[in-house]
Amino acid sequence: MENKKGKVYIVGAGPGDPELISVKGLKALKKADCVLYDFLSSPALLKYVKTGAKKICVGKANGLHLKEQGDINELLYKYSQVYRYVVRLKGGDPFVFSRGFEEARYLAEKRVKCEVIPGITSAIAGPESFGIPLTIKNKIQSFAVLTGRKENPNAEIDAPDCRTLVYVMGVANIKNIVKALRKRGRPDKTPCAFIERATTRKARIVTATIKTIAREVVRQKVKPPAILIVGEVVKYAKK
Repeated sequence: MENKKGKVYIVGAGPGDPELISVKGLKALKKADCVLYDFLSSPALLKYVKTGAKKICVGKANGLHLKEQGDINELLYKYSQVYRYVVRLKGGDPFVFSRGFEEARYLAEKRVKCEVIPGITSAIAGPESFGIPLTIKNKIQSFAVLTGRKENPNAEIDAPDCRTLVYVMGVANIKNIVKALRKRGRPDKTPCAFIERATTRKARIVTATIKTIAREVVRQKVKPPAILIVGEVVKYAKK
């Protein structure tokens, strides 16, 4: 039997620019009685939360975990029993390299009403914000989005045979990414770029090639959150 108390909305906040949240996501946020939010969701969005609503930061940044995932799951259930509307506000899209699916599954097992509201992932918005198309009709017809971070430091990084590759969470592991790209036969002259803090006022792009990108990350002090784009499409980047 389904829980008749609160409802949880798992909302994708988008890539950083607060105006890129969906209309539906913003509506859910405005009516929320309780909001659990991440560091990667824009702080500016919290101004839309109604007066008196409970706001809890459960994010993680630079290795700092305010709450472990199991604790977050339990909090979502706990507050769904207290409040009518609970919002889990997550950066980007809640099902793209995020733990939104785990949260939704946990709530389903607890028979809590839950709705997932998609968000724009930085893997797409980041390149577009600097004029980089991930595909070009009749020229570049495939792209892949991958994680640049592995729990096991010895695990091999993926580098599939797509014309454009986008790596999220790849700054700290850039040397292993370069190794994987070379192993799959990508030429050293292949253009690539890191985009920091995509779609925000602090956004910047660092362009290089597979041969030079690891050196540029150090020289230009690239910091997360940042995404890496690999492929000829980087040539279209606007400075």
